[in-house]
Amino acid sequence: MEHVVKEIMPGSIAEEMGIEAGDVLLSINNEEIGDVFDYRYLMKDEYVEVLVRRTDGEEWLLEIDKDYDEDLGVEFENGLMSEYRSCSNKCIFCFIDQMPPGMRETLYFKDDDSRLSFLQGNYITLTNMDERDVERIIQMQLAPINISVQTTNPELRCRMLHNRFAGEKLRFLDRFYEGHVEMNGQIVCCKGVNDGEELRRSITDLMQYLPFMRSVSVVPAGITKYREGLCPLELFTKAEAGEIIDMIETYQKVCFDQYGLHFIHASDEFYMLAERDFPEEERYDGYIQLENGVGMMRLFREEFAEKMRTIADDQSGQERSAVENRAITVATGRLAYPLIRDAAKELCGVCPGLVIHVFPVRNDFFGETITVAGLVTGQDLIAQLKERQQAGEHLGDVLFIPSNMLRSGEQVFLDDVTVSDVERALGMPVTVIEPGGRDFVEAALHPDYCLDRKNDGDSFVYVQGYDR
Repeated sequence: MEHVVKEIMPGSIAEEMGIEAGDVLLSINNEEIGDVFDYRYLMKDEYVEVLVRRTDGEEWLLEIDKDYDEDLGVEFENGLMSEYRSCSNKCIFCFIDQMPPGMRETLYFKDDDSRLSFLQGNYITLTNMDERDVERIIQMQLAPINISVQTTNPELRCRMLHNRFAGEKLRFLDRFYEGHVEMNGQIVCCKGVNDGEELRRSITDLMQYLPFMRSVSVVPAGITKYREGLCPLELFTKAEAGEIIDMIETYQKVCFDQYGLHFIHASDEFYMLAERDFPEEERYDGYIQLENGVGMMRLFREEFAEKMRTIADDQSGQERSAVENRAITVATGRLAYPLIRDAAKELCGVCPGLVIHVFPVRNDFFGETITVAGLVTGQDLIAQLKERQQAGEHLGDVLFIPSNMLRSGEQVFLDDVTVSDVERALGMPVTVIEPGGRDFVEAALHPDYCLDRKNDGDSFVYVQGYDR
């Protein structure tokens, strides 16, 4: 298999050796490279022989002395260096099956690729894997592996995933445990399906994999308005969410006493459904499951409080005085609205002249049951804020949106509306901010706050900076 070089990182081994974009990596240590796992594994040695074919057809055998774990410093045209593995399941809660037609093709692709679990933190069901895949993960110690468990009841797992092999694939958990491979788990909780005693069974079964399974999140299934012909699912009530939290918190105490980890975590959405306060920071075990919506609200509060203390300690009042006569609108999802609203009220209370309007965007695109900011579309944002403008409301000097409303590393919403489209439609600038408490304060107090696109070697990411 040939792997075409797309880009050379400055100061890298590849640049030093004269490798250029368009060159083809043929082998390392006379071994063919099947995918990115092979590449990273073979590049671990301190001495490697790399065979490259130049764009003119000439082949170079490069002898390289390097640091352990240092790679060539190249980006390939195919990031995985092989085809992506698509999902072979039809899960009863699958969000992709609940999307409307007519969106860009890539949004309908269901990945279930163990390599993306290691590289990007994606969750996999194990149904696409065989013994060779498991052996390779153990041999290369590719961790953590993030696993969509859903239930440890084999028969129920087959029904939930609509895959007759889904139950037997649970044996791979034993193999990873025996191979000391770090894991994280996820349970998408469906009312009347894998909650109640089934959830209790799953928690107690998964506890047997401690300490190598470091955490398990329990999140409610997202239910959009596009479920015609799909398995009927219902939203959890306040009381039902409370019962799930009570069960989880009981097991947290047991796990912490035995292993020093709280292990099992309810998502923020369950706490908000139950109208309960979020756990203290220590119970999140370092926010292992943050990307699954576990601890985001608590982290926001902690960061916000820390930043507010620095403002209180600033006797000169320099930061506070820098924002006189500044008005901001902050757009967010309905889930985070109360938290952001209260933070804005507190910040404005100590910064005279600062006005912050917090606007919860109703999700008309997917349905009002979807309340997270990450699934807000550009068209909903424009339509609802334009209504405010037409009613005579002044939105202020700038609109803040969290970066998780956009595709990673791009200025595009889920529905292909761009940030520029929003700016033109509303006639006001848009500032993209990180969805954390510290960034919220920094962006509000510094009119020159911005998130710049930077290349981290694998993909474009946003990093905080000031456009001064």
